[in-house]
Amino acid sequence: MTTEDYQKVSSSLPKQPGIYKFIDASGTIIYVGKAKNLKNRLSSYFGSKKHQSAKTRTMVRNAHHFEFTIVETETDALLLESTLIKKFQPRYNVMLKDGKTYSYVCIKKERFPRVFLTRRVIRDGSVYFGPYMSKARVKIILDLIKNLFPLRTCSYNLSEENIAKGKFKVCLEYHIKNCEAPCVGLESEEAYNAKIDQIKNMLKGNFSAVKQHLKAEMQRHAEALDFEKAQQAKLKLAAFEDYQGKSTVVSTAIRDLDVFAIATDEKTAYVNYLKVINGAVINTYTQEMTKNLDDDEKDLLEFVIPEIRSRFNSITREIVASRVVQLPEADMTLTIPQRGDKRKLLELSEKNVKYYLMQKKREALKHQNKQTPAERILRTLQSDLNMKELPMHLECFDNSNIQGSNPVASCVVFKNAKPSKKDYRHFKIKTVIGPDDFASMEEVVHRRYRRMLQEGASLPQLIIIDGGKGQLSSAVKSLERLGILDKITVIGIAKKLEEIFFPGDSIPLYINKKSESLKLIQQARNEAHRFAITFHRNQRSKEFAGSEITNIPGIGEKTAEKLLKAFKSVKKLKAASNKQVEAVIGKALAWKIQAYFLKQSIKEQEEE
Repeated sequence: MTTEDYQKVSSSLPKQPGIYKFIDASGTIIYVGKAKNLKNRLSSYFGSKKHQSAKTRTMVRNAHHFEFTIVETETDALLLESTLIKKFQPRYNVMLKDGKTYSYVCIKKERFPRVFLTRRVIRDGSVYFGPYMSKARVKIILDLIKNLFPLRTCSYNLSEENIAKGKFKVCLEYHIKNCEAPCVGLESEEAYNAKIDQIKNMLKGNFSAVKQHLKAEMQRHAEALDFEKAQQAKLKLAAFEDYQGKSTVVSTAIRDLDVFAIATDEKTAYVNYLKVINGAVINTYTQEMTKNLDDDEKDLLEFVIPEIRSRFNSITREIVASRVVQLPEADMTLTIPQRGDKRKLLELSEKNVKYYLMQKKREALKHQNKQTPAERILRTLQSDLNMKELPMHLECFDNSNIQGSNPVASCVVFKNAKPSKKDYRHFKIKTVIGPDDFASMEEVVHRRYRRMLQEGASLPQLIIIDGGKGQLSSAVKSLERLGILDKITVIGIAKKLEEIFFPGDSIPLYINKKSESLKLIQQARNEAHRFAITFHRNQRSKEFAGSEITNIPGIGEKTAEKLLKAFKSVKKLKAASNKQVEAVIGKALAWKIQAYFLKQSIKEQEEE
């Protein structure tokens, strides 16, 4: 992956915590990293400063592209990074030992529950909080809990029967006031469980009352000049403020499930997928789909869920989504969570898919801003006319005649939204007698594209007919006869209201008068009209001049055409020398013309 590739997407990268994956050309993950700020971290790989590590340079060079997933906190990024490295074993990562696991706080399922730090999660009904990346921070929390709520640390079976029989004696923990001796009945089960409830609240992050207590204690010790105890209170307060009570990406409260979230715009839908195994997110993926006119989010989810599950070989029996959908198999469970760990996972998926949608919109807008004026106009025209292809090559036809005399037609060509005058063509109407615009249009369109097909020339993407439904229907007949109607978009434009007509549709399309696409259509129409009128005038002038020359005895039509081609007008022919005329038609005919004009001149003088 090059710096240029990165620059194309850099502006749309988030400044949020998350993980990123470098992926090679074969689709294999070659590196997983975490970041407090994804944009800053990724930019460090592609900045002007050369990487110090040869391994890093090689990794970036071998990467085809990168993907990222947003999470809530830096701790979640660390946890997700660890999970993905263990799952995919990327080539350029430092491999984590399989024995390395997360730290949890366990509230044991037993009478008079113990609270302790562990790395093993045993699904026996005990309550686990975590995981935690900083074991030292969690120990401070546990020490504080121990000070505030004295609990037992022994592993005795404190059943009612054993306590009643007096099997236990108080230990040192009771004497130093770290335990209230439930083992000998000095503390009731109800009072003990009340403390457990408070501990659960604290571990869930409900610290406001405790923090107020610690601040007051720190202030009190400071005022008493007992700075050692004030410092201890400060460390406890800092531990609380940095404490991560619940992780989004790793949870012991859930097992295996698939999470799906969807976001859509006018034309596209995006579905984010989180694969959760044993309570940990082990894979993330976003699928992009093109919407049909009648697709809603429910239909799209029902279509894509089996596809994604098949791609990632998912066999989980539970799906988490934000709406009711038809599940791919009858024995599966659909969950639409309102709170708890599953709700947090769904919110994480929704956050990622919404950011993905926003990123795509930013990229599209950035691309649009980089478009040339011609490309922008053509894309607008393509959208307005609902064309499949960009109309890089369009042609416009117009007829011209006055009272049926000298009927002609013109074809102007626009390429890349600009006139291509070398490709303009004019036509004399050959098969139509009288002023029949419909038949003339049919003839000209047929002649134009029959010749292009014979020569193997590329056809235009758009044909514009100057006229209403009648002229358009005539053009369509010719295109049907040639078998190319389905390959080209053809429209007619009526002059009065600038109505756009499509074949077989009686209802016209009205394009905004200020639209650049309508202005392009009008420019092509006006250019075709100008070119046709100019050609028609030239034909009439030549016809008039030709008839005057053919009145000369011994001068036929072919000779008259030669003379007009050489001298352009009768006036210039009269002014030409005898040698100039001889060079065109020979000495004998030149003398006849000179004699004719001399007699005509003498006659005019006598009349005066």
